[in-house]
Amino acid sequence: MSSRSVQYTSSPLLASKTPIWRSQFIVAVIAAGFLGLVARAAYVQVIDNAFFKRQGTVRFVRTLDLPANRGRILDRHGNILASSVPVPSIWANPEDIERDPAKLKALAKLLGMSATDLDKKLQDEDKTFVWLKRQVDESVAKDIAALKIKGVYDRKEYKRIYPEGESVAHVVGFTNVENLGQEGVELTFNKDLGGKAGSRRVIKDRLGRVVEDIGEMVPPVDGQDLQLSIDSKVQYFAYEKIKESVVNNKAVAGSVVVLDIKTGEVLALVNYPSYSPGKRGSLSGAQLRNRALTDTFEPGSTMKPLVVGLALEKGIVKPETLIQTAPGKLQMGTATITDAHPHGVLSVNEVIQKSSNVGTVKIAMQMQPHDMWEVFTQMGLGQKPQVPFPGAVAGKVRAYKTWRPIEQATMSYGYGLSTSLFQLAQAYTVFAHDGEMVPMSLVKTNQAQVSGARVFSSQNAAAIRNMLHMVTIQGGTAPKAQTMGYSVGGKTGTAHKVEGKGYASKKYRGFFVGIAPIDNPRIVVAVMVDEPTNGAYFGGDVAAPVFSQTVQQTLRMMGVQPDMAVKPQVVTKVEKESF
Repeated sequence: MSSRSVQYTSSPLLASKTPIWRSQFIVAVIAAGFLGLVARAAYVQVIDNAFFKRQGTVRFVRTLDLPANRGRILDRHGNILASSVPVPSIWANPEDIERDPAKLKALAKLLGMSATDLDKKLQDEDKTFVWLKRQVDESVAKDIAALKIKGVYDRKEYKRIYPEGESVAHVVGFTNVENLGQEGVELTFNKDLGGKAGSRRVIKDRLGRVVEDIGEMVPPVDGQDLQLSIDSKVQYFAYEKIKESVVNNKAVAGSVVVLDIKTGEVLALVNYPSYSPGKRGSLSGAQLRNRALTDTFEPGSTMKPLVVGLALEKGIVKPETLIQTAPGKLQMGTATITDAHPHGVLSVNEVIQKSSNVGTVKIAMQMQPHDMWEVFTQMGLGQKPQVPFPGAVAGKVRAYKTWRPIEQATMSYGYGLSTSLFQLAQAYTVFAHDGEMVPMSLVKTNQAQVSGARVFSSQNAAAIRNMLHMVTIQGGTAPKAQTMGYSVGGKTGTAHKVEGKGYASKKYRGFFVGIAPIDNPRIVVAVMVDEPTNGAYFGGDVAAPVFSQTVQQTLRMMGVQPDMAVKPQVVTKVEKESF
């Protein structure tokens, strides 16, 4: 039987007889293709659904961070020391970037980088996201948008700004580009200041545009504001004065600490050299160090009031007790202890006023090493200060059982132990607060009065204050500490710097730690000038003037009424301290 054929047309040109199996074959192929698509769809939608969901998520679903606004840092009066402002950051999708040489050259110029560096960032075309530059100016972002380069976008971030600049840099610190604290209170209180970032799940197209939100948005939790005890005006004034002293005396560095005795608050914590927290392109370790808290040194003659205070407490001497210091030298074994000038017989008051090493040692050697060690530790020496600040050091006071007699002697006038300027300032709160060691706070406390641990009786603390006042008047070592309108008292210190295994013969640190007003103390101010090289190096010459100016300005700002005649005493003779 012959095969049947299909007549498609009557035209002799188009007429053709096609076997029926061909049409059946085509229908079968179409059916097979359809079944294949159904099978593939079933495989994608049902059998291996999880895999393809993951792939879709990887390619198109993005979790966008919603940055939290970092909390502000304020001074005690509410002035802003650090805050965050929204700024654009520039990013690109290398996979989609428009490779127009002229536009990319213009982009590189706006970003402040070379065309080569920009090209390196855009080399990996498998990436869908790369930062080009974080936190640019608004004007730069607008100019970049005007280039209309496909694949280049901007995103809002927060940038930290520091209105008070370098005067508060060592207190406030700074954050990195991720808005995380790196130094100062920015680091210490990072968790509270930083808040918690939110998130948003979205589907993006291949051009990076948000197509759809998926799931619930998690809103960001902004950081908490932090109010410090610092007074930005006192801080700035003290910074300017220590900077002036360092420059004029051709010194390496300087620091100032100002403490409020009544409230236990730190009003100023100043160091020079400093830096601008918002511009940190070429910083050195010397600029970053908060020397008042992180550097230790031998405190020299500033230790003498602590030793005499203990002797008064033990009943070993009274303020009027006479001490023979002639001939200005004291031999202890192979060591000779000397005074800057021989004085003969001095009262205990005069031992402090004239800063006699011989007189101090004679008093100290009547006490047990344990008693001296105990009062040093009670006053915070050898212990890390209880202030929330990174890098604060403890200094060093060796165990009393290891002291040799010569070591006990040298410790009485500030050699053989080490302390930071902050520790030294806090130790003097014992004299200013009627014998109590005042706990200090770097955060505003809102307390009218604070109490501390008793070290000396109020009577003996008052006796030491009188001795400290004598240091600043006629016959003392620091008449330059006198302040117009306010009575003051304090102690000078000058110490050789340690170099290698010994002391540098011509390198010194000069200090002054004092109290004002002397009869009703409100503040303690400690000043240190490191390695002055312009002739003067005694604490009474390089540090006491900074103390005087800082005290006058601070008490006026605090509204403390003057307690004496405006003009300071005329001084015709200045004693140089022994060291």
